[in-house]
Amino acid sequence: RGFFSRQELGSPEEKPQFPGASAEFVDHLEFIQPNVLAGIPVYRVMDRQGHVLRPSEDPQLPKEQVLKLYKTMTLLNTMDRILYESQRQGRISFYMTNYGEEGTHVGSAAALEPSDLVFGQYREAGVLLYRGYPLELFMAQCYGNANDPGKGRQMPVHYGCRERHFVTISSPLATQIPQAVGAAYAIKRADASRAVVCYFGEGAASEGDAHAGFNFAATLECPIVFFCRNNGYAISTPTAEQYRGDGIAARGPGYGLLSIRVDGNDVFAVFNATREARRRAVAENQPFLIEAMTYSNPQESAPNSPTSLPQTRPPSAPPKSWEFRAFRIGHHSTSDDSSAYRSVDEVNYWDKQDHPISRLRHYLDNRGWWDEQQEKSWRKSSRKMVLEAFEQAEKEPKPPPHLLFSDVYLEMPPRLQRQREELERHLETYGEHYPLQHFQK
Repeated sequence: RGFFSRQELGSPEEKPQFPGASAEFVDHLEFIQPNVLAGIPVYRVMDRQGHVLRPSEDPQLPKEQVLKLYKTMTLLNTMDRILYESQRQGRISFYMTNYGEEGTHVGSAAALEPSDLVFGQYREAGVLLYRGYPLELFMAQCYGNANDPGKGRQMPVHYGCRERHFVTISSPLATQIPQAVGAAYAIKRADASRAVVCYFGEGAASEGDAHAGFNFAATLECPIVFFCRNNGYAISTPTAEQYRGDGIAARGPGYGLLSIRVDGNDVFAVFNATREARRRAVAENQPFLIEAMTYSNPQESAPNSPTSLPQTRPPSAPPKSWEFRAFRIGHHSTSDDSSAYRSVDEVNYWDKQDHPISRLRHYLDNRGWWDEQQEKSWRKSSRKMVLEAFEQAEKEPKPPPHLLFSDVYLEMPPRLQRQREELERHLETYGEHYPLQHFQK
């Protein structure tokens, strides 16, 4: 017996002819249970010690590419530590770390084509880093200096890069999902061999935009991969208080999306799932949903912390000593303190027992592709690269104030020109009350 006991039907005419669903008649009353499966399984390739469980699932990536995965993950981790400390010292206004989710970034990025269009949320810096986005531009954006491609008009971590096909991040949750579907539909109509990849968290999947995006993608048959990072918390709200269903992947079949759940701490599982979803999305014009199970990790205390930033600018509230505490293995952002709603034991488990960087490091060790001396050398050089970019970003001036009015219209309308002129006159008269020395002339 399945979910229903089927009625013996005498002829095709006796089957339901309703246009809105595919079904058969039953002759007894029975409600559908919310969890029709024990749980959607989690696809993985490696165990926690970095051993490939089934040789046929090994993506057989060359050594150079695996090392690029590892170096990108650890470089991102180093950049996170330095920029997080920078915010805590009052040097930048805001920051969001990627701790514990590095495997979802680089595993998926490696599976994409360079021309594939990426819509991120705000925890996908590793995708840009893997595509070669310079550290100097990451820093420029977070500092909002004159080198920032966004001209200092966005909060930190709102990256974007036209050349690397990475759409600029916006703050409101889930707005990128229907936008990504629209872009995928345009790509389909243009008959371009490209895919759109749209990242979001499980909290954003509770927004109405997500449901609208899923439905449009399925009905319009768009070449898009929805990539959901399920790290267990939407800011301070655990998943048990967000929804009662079996995660996010369970929603896919209801909308007509081919769906899979993967171990987000297994970079090879993420790579395999994204590569196949991307291939089929382009070949078949179908949308796919990937739910990557992970845990947003705390700022790590090892192997090379504290970062000890150079005091080139006095912090507004300098800590007496830098203490790395347990966060989502990272807080949601620098505006959050996750110790108020998570236990230290919970965070420590994920940090110590199941971290994507340590799992890939085990794999490298098992293959003889990496050793402790290479690790120390890379950590030292990567930290040096990040600190050099950081120090340069602090020295750069802020963008000139008149850029507040640019890039709104193709041609500046008279009312904006008047406002710009009013600002210029105001600064000429009262300029001594503003820190104009920090702005580019």
